Amino acid sequence: MRPIYMLAGLLMTALGIIGVFLPLLPTTPFLLVAVWCFSRSSPRLEAWLLNHRTLGPPLANWKREGAISARTKVVALSLIAASYGFFWYRVQPSLLLAAVVALILLASALFIATRPLPKGN
Repeated sequence: MRPIYMLAGLLMTALGIIGVFLPLLPTTPFLLVAVWCFSRSSPRLEAWLLNHRTLGPPLANWKREGAISARTKVVALSLIAASYGFFWYRVQPSLLLAAVVALILLASALFIATRPLPKGN
């Protein structure tokens, strides 16, 4: 299984790094999965991600405490709201579709909003 976890970790890391440059592709979820995969296949690559100057702090906060920084919460919640507004404007969905999408995004927003802040923030 180690080679499969390693390959998955490398793929998730690549997608996460691409997500830094493509606004619609999320970065952090891919990197969280990469850290999880590397924890089962390569402690060296796991440590590299967790100690990375830019990518590491949010990953370490999540792994250590399940925490999301206040700045990240504000950005994430703002993007969720903007995404729904864009969806509503461009798609002009039926009431049912609008409600389903709203419920999914609200559940995501609630999850993000209720995560603790990292200690020291």
